[in-house]
Amino acid sequence: MPLKRAAHRIIKKKFILEKRQEMKLKKLMLLAATSLTSVILFTGCTSKYEGDIVTFEGNADINISTNDGSEEIKEETPDTEETEENNTEEETLNESTETKCELEDGIYLAEFTTDSTMFHVNEMCDGKGELKVENGEMTIHISLPSKTIQNLYPGLAEDAQKDGAKLLEPTVDTIDYGDGTTDEVNGFDVPVPYLDDEFDLALIGSKGKWYDHKVFVSNPVLKDEAAEGAQEEKEALDINDGDYTIEVTLEGGSGKATITSPCKINVVDGKTIATIEWSSPNYDYMLVGDEKYLPVNEEGSNSVFEIPVDLSVPNVVIADTVAMSKPHEVEYTLTFDNDTLK
Repeated sequence: MPLKRAAHRIIKKKFILEKRQEMKLKKLMLLAATSLTSVILFTGCTSKYEGDIVTFEGNADINISTNDGSEEIKEETPDTEETEENNTEEETLNESTETKCELEDGIYLAEFTTDSTMFHVNEMCDGKGELKVENGEMTIHISLPSKTIQNLYPGLAEDAQKDGAKLLEPTVDTIDYGDGTTDEVNGFDVPVPYLDDEFDLALIGSKGKWYDHKVFVSNPVLKDEAAEGAQEEKEALDINDGDYTIEVTLEGGSGKATITSPCKINVVDGKTIATIEWSSPNYDYMLVGDEKYLPVNEEGSNSVFEIPVDLSVPNVVIADTVAMSKPHEVEYTLTFDNDTLK
């Protein structure tokens, strides 16, 4: 029995070894077949794309397949339409930035608009500046309300503070208020890259801090033509002596005070006197130029003044209020709507 069991173990061990050898042989044959297939595929791709250089960039997807069951390289290319669209947008942007002036050389009046009520042209300029066009280059001269703004910079505030930045220096402009008074204010010659679209214009005030602003130049009209239009408007405003009413708006101050509108006006020998009634009894005098006017109302009622005005332009006046702990002079602007004259 021991010999029989020993013989059985020897036969079983031999059988296991044969099976292992057979499995190893199959693995070797499978590996050889795989290697041969790879060589064939590589040779086929090399002969098919011989002489070409194929580059794959970015996150391009690569798919491999051929008609005979093998695989070939296929690169996902960018969307042609999207690329063309991006190029078109870039070209349009460049063209917009480099837009050249289509105006003929000359002097124009143009509207100068900003993004802030604290930065604007002088009230007597009616929101306009003098636009000079020469050899396709545009520059607009603006007169400001005062000398508070020290410099301007055609660009961003951060760039204005860099070494070598070319700041716009002020001129001294004299403003005639049409009532015998004048005032000296700062003016600037501002380069205008294009019309009818906003551009950057930074400013620095008397406190030494730079601020970013967007400005907009539009509606240029030859100065001679504008002067003719203003003269025609002035002639149209020539009215006979008599009593009238007209709508009037008030700007300035804290915004709490108001005036009665429409107000009464009296025209005598071409001179116009407006009756201005305030919403408060706390105004004790008004200044129009250097002339001082006292209230004409009864004591205890709202303050009323009779002052000379020009219906064709905004009128800058001073009103002194005693509503605070100390009397305080406040600047206001009165603008009359000539279409409402009755």
